Amino acid sequence: MSLTTTPSNALIGEPEVVEDASTAEQSAAWAQLKDAAIAIRELQVKDGSIPDTAHHAAAREYVGAITSGIRALAPAFPHDAEYLAASIVDFDRWVAEGFGVPDFLDSLVTFQPQQHRIDGIRHLVIFPMYTQNGSSDRLVEALIVETIWPEFIAALEAGDYGNKLFVSLRLVDFTPGYDTNSAVLFPETVAMREIPSFTWGAIFQDREAARYRRVVRAASEITNLDLPERAAAMLDDQALTERAFVMWDIIHDRTHMRGDLPFDPFMIKQRMPFFLYSLEEMRCDMTAFRESVRIQRALTARVEAGEELTAAEREMLEHAPLVQYAVIFDRIFRFAITGTRVRNYDAVGGQLLFAWLHQRGVLHWTDTALAFDWENVPDAVVALGDAIDDLYWHSIDRPKVAHWLAAYELVRGTLTPHPASQWARGLSDEILAGAPKGYTDAVMDDEFPLSMFFETLDKKMKPVIESTVGIRGTDD
Repeated sequence: MSLTTTPSNALIGEPEVVEDASTAEQSAAWAQLKDAAIAIRELQVKDGSIPDTAHHAAAREYVGAITSGIRALAPAFPHDAEYLAASIVDFDRWVAEGFGVPDFLDSLVTFQPQQHRIDGIRHLVIFPMYTQNGSSDRLVEALIVETIWPEFIAALEAGDYGNKLFVSLRLVDFTPGYDTNSAVLFPETVAMREIPSFTWGAIFQDREAARYRRVVRAASEITNLDLPERAAAMLDDQALTERAFVMWDIIHDRTHMRGDLPFDPFMIKQRMPFFLYSLEEMRCDMTAFRESVRIQRALTARVEAGEELTAAEREMLEHAPLVQYAVIFDRIFRFAITGTRVRNYDAVGGQLLFAWLHQRGVLHWTDTALAFDWENVPDAVVALGDAIDDLYWHSIDRPKVAHWLAAYELVRGTLTPHPASQWARGLSDEILAGAPKGYTDAVMDDEFPLSMFFETLDKKMKPVIESTVGIRGTDD
């Protein structure tokens, strides 16, 4: 079904009820809902409203098609019944109020996927929203998603890595806002009249895993890297890689706001030098790496002592080293060279990890081949995490800008700044004595340029990186 701004009468009416969520994406109801959502996006402006009254008749038809699709699909998603009913109310109110800035707060607060963390359970999700690393416009997005929650992850979450907000998902089908690099579903992206207390955050591990497999396969060939057997196995097994990413992300995610931290390490509603974001993300990744090393060593010691592991513990032992490979290879092969060079904090994190390992003699670029001293890599990575933790521990005793300067010294101790950098030469007394804004303004967009290694890798990998836009787990 193809929709235009002059919808046909065929859109009016209720499609056949869908009872089975496992095939919902193949139903006429989903096709109608998705097509109508795509069509109404063409009428929306950046804030999600439809100010041109000439489009309102068509918009009403599209909303009617969307809500009839929701009603037809709702029986397949009984755990989301309250949310889907509230979503219809929100859409109808949007129509009644003349398609102003949409307000989907009421339906958002009823959507609680963290209460249904059951492996394979599906959700129908539809909101006006922006998508991180996708679209900054609050357009209508519709998705069918599936939960990834293996037993060993449930055991991790019930033990030392409790995180009641974390939801791991797989993309089944989606509208164009997710035909992008976006791999998250966050409630704060939804159009709403006020900000509630958020109770969940979701990551699409299938997209992360598929992206990882494609990028690492190409990068290992380009760099002549001889992958360890278990790391190579991930490139041929999407499900295995998804589970490793779930383990990585549940530990990473719970690390935010935990530990000896400066106030608000996310720097929400604050303007700070972008490399501070790099250190916060690296702190969380290094914690995930460190904890995976700890889990692997502790469980291995028990096996060597003759103990019998539970099924969940055996899964943890299988996936712990995979998390370590994932952190290293995703950071150095994808993060370091993805996106622009304008305040790209994820790129700086990847560059930092690569250079840190190289300068400590556990990563080698010799005879145009990349190699790792795998026996000593774990301790070197943990040492980077320790250095960031130490920086954070001292931050509580420092003025904010002094913490910024110390953070810069940590990064520049490994990465070479741009030759024109004011920070590298030493900030002027005027800036040092002035407001924090002056410090931030002095940071270059590309404060830490790519090394010669990454410049060359970037050129060779660009087509591969670009090919992962909109990727899902079934694409490879």
